[in-house]
Amino acid sequence: MKRLLVIGIGAGDPDHLTLQAVKAIAATDVFFIVDKGEVKHELIQLRLDLIAQHSRNPYRIAEARDPERDRAAPAYTAAVEDWRSRRSLACEALIRDELGDGETGAFLVWGDPAVYDSTLAILDEILRRGHVAFDVEVIPGISSVAALTARHRIGLTQVGRPTHLTTGRRLAEQGPTADDVVVMLDAHSSFIGLDDFHIYWGAYLGTPDEILVSGPVREVGERIRRLREEARARKGWIMDTYLLRRMPPRDR
Repeated sequence: MKRLLVIGIGAGDPDHLTLQAVKAIAATDVFFIVDKGEVKHELIQLRLDLIAQHSRNPYRIAEARDPERDRAAPAYTAAVEDWRSRRSLACEALIRDELGDGETGAFLVWGDPAVYDSTLAILDEILRRGHVAFDVEVIPGISSVAALTARHRIGLTQVGRPTHLTTGRRLAEQGPTADDVVVMLDAHSSFIGLDDFHIYWGAYLGTPDEILVSGPVREVGERIRRLREEARARKGWIMDTYLLRRMPPRDR
């Protein structure tokens, strides 16, 4: 049986790699990389650096091009599902053609594979099609959420209060649905105008380009929006996360 490891590699700092992840990399025969293009080449290079540092056996690199996604489609969910299915076909071909029986392959995934990533859903789709069989093991990693709260020196949760994990798109549509809301990849700064909240924001967490800002939204919101736009224009991409925490009435 072919064996697949889905290895969480942390938010960007090479030291985020856990001992379990180091051992998993050392046990891998084939590393699968889905290339997102020249703009995000540095993300691939970090993976290659981790592999070179921690691999212990002869290994192979198998690459596929990531399919384009229609980001302007009005039906967002349908567009994501279409992209994910096309990506699953590319990954299926890699596993079928590049990984031999009895070998171990690995996908190195940013953060924690179970928090905000499509790899596990894609592998499930491949298995449902039934054209190729493999066992899957997930190696958890340090998520961007954990990195964010650690860098801001705050707890993620508060006593007796729920924490909601959502997307920028959902926040724009529904507004805050809890007193503590974690938002992933908000391209439109949907926090603007939420003046009852304190924001803890971070971009490129764990990397040399890391940016951190915190404060009441009414005071730092426009600054965060400007920093985000400048950083994205400079690098061509951005990954950011933030926590909104409702302020007590006396601080509003």
